[in-house]
Amino acid sequence: MNPASSGSSTPPAPEARIRETLAHAATLARETVPPMHPAGRPFVLGAAAAAMALRKISKPLGTLGFVGAAATAWFFREPRRVAPPRADVAVAPADGTIASIGEAVPPAELNAGATPRPRVSIFLSVFDVHVQRVPAAGQVEAVAYRKGKFLSADLDKASEDNERNSVAIRTNGGHELVVVQIAGLIARRILCEVGTGDKVDTGQTYGLIRFGSRVDLYLPHGSRVLVSEGQRTVGGETALAELPSSLER
Repeated sequence: MNPASSGSSTPPAPEARIRETLAHAATLARETVPPMHPAGRPFVLGAAAAAMALRKISKPLGTLGFVGAAATAWFFREPRRVAPPRADVAVAPADGTIASIGEAVPPAELNAGATPRPRVSIFLSVFDVHVQRVPAAGQVEAVAYRKGKFLSADLDKASEDNERNSVAIRTNGGHELVVVQIAGLIARRILCEVGTGDKVDTGQTYGLIRFGSRVDLYLPHGSRVLVSEGQRTVGGETALAELPSSLER
């Protein structure tokens, strides 16, 4: 029988198998290791440079330095998220734990009125993802930054006293949402990447708080909160509340 007509396939060469294995490993790494927010690159590069310098002095110190660089990269991770297909919900603007649910007046610097609104507060520990995400698609109406204290972010008065950055969003359905980034005990920098007039999508990353913080979401009246205190949230994915089906006149 002619070997060429036997129907058997020639096994791939060792080099081809190695390339396939490496390509598969690279794909798995991209799917498993989340990308890093650009704001973290200077910190990671600085930590890596310090680790290399320490390694010249002592290998154990260098190893600790590289562990620190890896931990820094992990802190600034920006995992991919898939927002719910529903347009009538507000999703969690951050990963963390629901610290409180109640009513409060939105930050005064937004000039959003003095009437209390439903508010859901999320506490972020240093182990949580620290990027913030847009709670619902729409347009940014206002952005306001205010200096303040650095109290522990798990305290209720942190919403009033701490450094914060507030963003008002008019959803495509006509509702106003206010999301507030609040610095914590360790945090010393709030980054906001959107401005007035920007169009935003649900789950889109719009900011970052460094090293422990809190995020408040103010909802329109008539919203139905879907979470409970102590519940864990996934930013950009967990539905926090159903928005009213029609606007109050």
